Amino acid sequence: MSGELEQMYQELILDHARTPEGKGDPSVHPFTHHELNPSCGDEITVGITVTNGAIAGLAWEGDGCSISMSSASIMSGLVDGITREEALALIGEFREMMRSRGSVEPSEALGDAAAFQNTAKYVMRVKCAMLAWVALEADLKASA
Repeated sequence: MSGELEQMYQELILDHARTPEGKGDPSVHPFTHHELNPSCGDEITVGITVTNGAIAGLAWEGDGCSISMSSASIMSGLVDGITREEALALIGEFREMMRSRGSVEPSEALGDAAAFQNTAKYVMRVKCAMLAWVALEADLKASA
């Protein structure tokens, strides 16, 4: 990854951490799941509404580092309105990228979540980036 692209991704992550998308009261949705990263204390609760097999609403609240909060924000924008199956596939792609330690090129489907490709190189940060995605996955499984 070029230094210029890496800088742009860092700015994107910080922008999403400062002005997050999807942040709100997750308890207004029928499916909620809370995740905690015990190694650093980051935590998040994601709530979703699924209508006709698609994510019809999502809200999250959390407290943590810029990586975990921006990952939740970017995820919120990506999954709004997509089907349960599409969301689970996206979670799988994100997980694969994060486990690759930066060696897997992100697909276009990941959109702005590609910004975390470099984060994948830092094992202690992978859980931070995955936190919201894991909570969403649990919500989707509960809604099936």
